[in-house]
Amino acid sequence: QVQFVESGGGLVQPGGSLRLSCAASGIIFSRYAMGWYRQAPGKQRELVATIARGGSTSYADSVKGRFTISRDNAKNTVYLQMNSLKPEDTAVYYCNAGVSIATMPLGSWGQGTQVTVSS
Repeated sequence: QVQFVESGGGLVQPGGSLRLSCAASGIIFSRYAMGWYRQAPGKQRELVATIARGGSTSYADSVKGRFTISRDNAKNTVYLQMNSLKPEDTAVYYCNAGVSIATMPLGSWGQGTQVTVSS
């Protein structure tokens, strides 16, 4: 079955950077669009960034210019480079997939990786 394993989170000061990774299995990775989501305490999960099969990317307005999504099809892995982090970026970050961006998420979620931005 489809499985996502996120890693790379941690505690970082405002203005700092982190790089998240998500390894996917159970799908032909190169045939899927990928996305990063986040869920802050007491809030709904939101879509942060997407990358299509062909490599085109899109971002939520709140992270545009600070976050970069990328993918390595040979490693079945999607990345999220997060720069200029703000306290409001604190959340559990998840990845997911879809045949297209419009059909994300597949429905199964990994354990996520916690990102905490605090001084």
